[in-house]
Amino acid sequence: MDTAENSGHPRRWLILGVMVVSLLVVVLDNTVLNVAMKVIADPKAGLGASQSQLEWAINAYTLVFAGLLFSFGILGDRHGRRRILIAGLVVFGLASLVSAYATSPGALIAARALMGLGGAAVMPATLSIISNVFDPRERARAIGIWGGSVGLAIAIGPILGGFLLEHFWWGSVFLINVPIVALGLVAIVTLVPESRNPNPGKIDIIGVLMSIVGLVALVYGVVHGGDHGDWGSPTVWGPLAAGVLILAAFIAYERRISYPALDVKLFRDPRFSAAVGATGLMFFAAMGTFFFSVFYIQNVRGFTPLEAGLLMLPFAAAQVVFAPLSSRLVAQRGAKLVCSIGMVLVAISLAGFTQLDADTPLWVLEVLFFVQGVGMANVTPPATEAIMSVLPRERAGVGSAIGNTVRQVGGALGVAVLGSVLASVYRGQITPHLTGLPDAARATAAESLPATDGVAAAMGPAGRALIEPANQAFLSAMHAAAAGSAIVAVLGAVVVLRWLPGRYTAQHRHVPAQRSAPDRVAETAGSRRE
Repeated sequence: MDTAENSGHPRRWLILGVMVVSLLVVVLDNTVLNVAMKVIADPKAGLGASQSQLEWAINAYTLVFAGLLFSFGILGDRHGRRRILIAGLVVFGLASLVSAYATSPGALIAARALMGLGGAAVMPATLSIISNVFDPRERARAIGIWGGSVGLAIAIGPILGGFLLEHFWWGSVFLINVPIVALGLVAIVTLVPESRNPNPGKIDIIGVLMSIVGLVALVYGVVHGGDHGDWGSPTVWGPLAAGVLILAAFIAYERRISYPALDVKLFRDPRFSAAVGATGLMFFAAMGTFFFSVFYIQNVRGFTPLEAGLLMLPFAAAQVVFAPLSSRLVAQRGAKLVCSIGMVLVAISLAGFTQLDADTPLWVLEVLFFVQGVGMANVTPPATEAIMSVLPRERAGVGSAIGNTVRQVGGALGVAVLGSVLASVYRGQITPHLTGLPDAARATAAESLPATDGVAAAMGPAGRALIEPANQAFLSAMHAAAAGSAIVAVLGAVVVLRWLPGRYTAQHRHVPAQRSAPDRVAETAGSRRE
């Protein structure tokens, strides 16, 4: 039995609660946006956003968030994690206020990008503070609770967002962030100690800019191709090629400089690279699924935003219950087994979406959401602990930034790629039913299911004939996108089974905090040989 003195902060569990609240506001925003997309797409009740604009409303936040996580992780290590956390929450709160009163899709996209700036400061600071104030023996449990708060946000967000949408205007879904930010700021000032790395790295400005430009170009090409259906156009393959080349140059550049934004050398450790890869693949599959499931629930099945939020409760409940338990399962069975089973469960649930139709009993949808929640709950916490355990405490900001960057990039690419699959298949299925419409109405109706519904509503009784073909076209598109997401999840399971070591977490939890990263990597290599 390990009788060494606990090196954690005396108020570490209260501090964990504060970090959960801070994380809650970041996650809550995206879960609320999910149920609000149909209203925002409405030209009368919302902003009349197209499907591609809705994708950019999600990805503008995600790409800025992902691109700046590295820098804010280092800024927190250098200038103080508590200070950066406070600054990030202030920016996030102000940007939420601007989003609430946006007057066009473009303004909303810009405000969402500003929210991504604030979120990029908040996310790595919460996890690095947790890693700093907890003894390594308790850290996995604390990270499990931190990860479980994502499920709590998923439970609260859609229900609260649905309630607000039924009683107030669409902008109210962003205003809910403001009081949470205020509460978090008071708690941080009162409870959270300042911490920093005594030997912080330098900001890699060139690398940060290259990563953001490359990702934006890549996502723009994917979204534009799905939006217009012409993948041979220079406006599609040009940005795609540019994005790939810039990201390749970014990786080459990061390998040569002394203070890289992305420390490519960390990927030599198989548990690190496998955990990062599994996380990215899982969120690629999951976020794309959330994007199309909202339209299935509200447009095809006819549920209100509040009812849609309630229907997602099984996913949230599974996250809340199983994420804190995952660290115990990892200690007993090993990370490889727990993560691989989690990825398989995610794949099974996503494959189940290919069987949904307009009359599927609701309990089937609820079971799929629950299985997906259980699967993700048994991947995220152990994978996060794997990523964090490679680095010593003083580099916790860098570790959390890498893990969360891959999560956000995976989610952004999932929304872009699966959203483009959805748009392409839908356009091909619905176009034959639009031949009698004027050119402008036909182009609009082919964009997405909400757009078709809007054109049908404007046509009055004559438009009712479009509803059933539109729903069937969307179901075909959803089945194609769900099949793609399931394949990606299976690939994630293969990555875990092939490269993630089995019981590293329980062994590594007792490694002294002061040891260097090379020593820790060497110990891991030794444990694999045993």
